[in-house]
Amino acid sequence: MPSFWPRPPLLSHTRTSPRAPRGCRRRLVLPPDLPAALGCDAVGIPAEHGQRIIDALPRIGCVFADDRRWWWIVPSGSHLGVTWPGFTQYAVGARLATPPGQDPRLIHRPHDSPYTSPLPLYFVTCHLGAARPGTG
Repeated sequence: MPSFWPRPPLLSHTRTSPRAPRGCRRRLVLPPDLPAALGCDAVGIPAEHGQRIIDALPRIGCVFADDRRWWWIVPSGSHLGVTWPGFTQYAVGARLATPPGQDPRLIHRPHDSPYTSPLPLYFVTCHLGAARPGTG
């Protein structure tokens, strides 16, 4: 589906996934039967916090994981006006810098929507990182 609105630029305080050499940035692939009508970004959180976040949230969307991070699918633009805690990574378009063959795997698949609500996820990550919301 084409986008009729230009994507806003990243805010200077937003931490995004690291730049990768051309061709190494891969998009997380959502299950085909879970439409992402709002677009999708991903929030990367160190793996040691993954299960605690699952236990704390009332509803979660698609979650991908590798050895280092769990990636939570959120609607596009969930970084605008928000300072995610410093230990997180935000991947616009759910594009990650991953070496070939080391793509995160889908570890949680919901039944109805690919999204985790970004505000509860944000508050849980702030709590885990001992950061006051809005200060990173």
